[in-house]
Amino acid sequence: MAFQIDTTIPELLVSSLSIDLITSIEEGFPVGAQRAYAAARGMEEGHLPTVVGQLRHFHMNETFHRALAVNHANPSPLRGNKVVVGQAGIFSVARFNIHEGYWTNYRRSLTRKQLSEANRSIEPLVQPELFSSYTPATKAVVFFVAVFAGSLRISPEAPTSIQIAVPDSQMKSWLFREPISSFLERYNRAQDVQRDLAVPRLKKIADQQQRNDGTGK
Repeated sequence: MAFQIDTTIPELLVSSLSIDLITSIEEGFPVGAQRAYAAARGMEEGHLPTVVGQLRHFHMNETFHRALAVNHANPSPLRGNKVVVGQAGIFSVARFNIHEGYWTNYRRSLTRKQLSEANRSIEPLVQPELFSSYTPATKAVVFFVAVFAGSLRISPEAPTSIQIAVPDSQMKSWLFREPISSFLERYNRAQDVQRDLAVPRLKKIADQQQRNDGTGK
């Protein structure tokens, strides 16, 4: 039997991840990618894509780590090939790079698979009819994904897009996925709703004060 759930994954993300963290990641990824491409210049063309890919990992890990740190998201230490993971609200926050059209490659990382197991708790938010009960989630994981063109001849210095993505617990599909530029608009909508809700309450308080002062009719 289906049941009602009064929240969504995007709402959980907006309440857990600050807009400053999102914008820091959005600004930092291209910087790391540009540094990686600049560092690879002069390498032989035959293995240039591999070199650029490896350098992207290190340089973008550094800018990602910095974005987490300055926004109090407690990043794990930078250490070789290890996945950098931060914490914001209920979400562990991690990243990876992919090429356009190769979204299945993200499954190769054992660490990412282990992190994604936490999302079993938020799967009912997408498919409530499959569950008989729901306990509000206390932990989950979200990935920031830098998507690159499949060829260095096309936009070699920066991602073609950056997306915020929440996988299912088995990392076989996405519970939520959206370009980061579109996701940032959700903060404006959330603020608009808060302002709309605040207006009637402020008017009610003002009316009450007038009555108490004897100035109301």
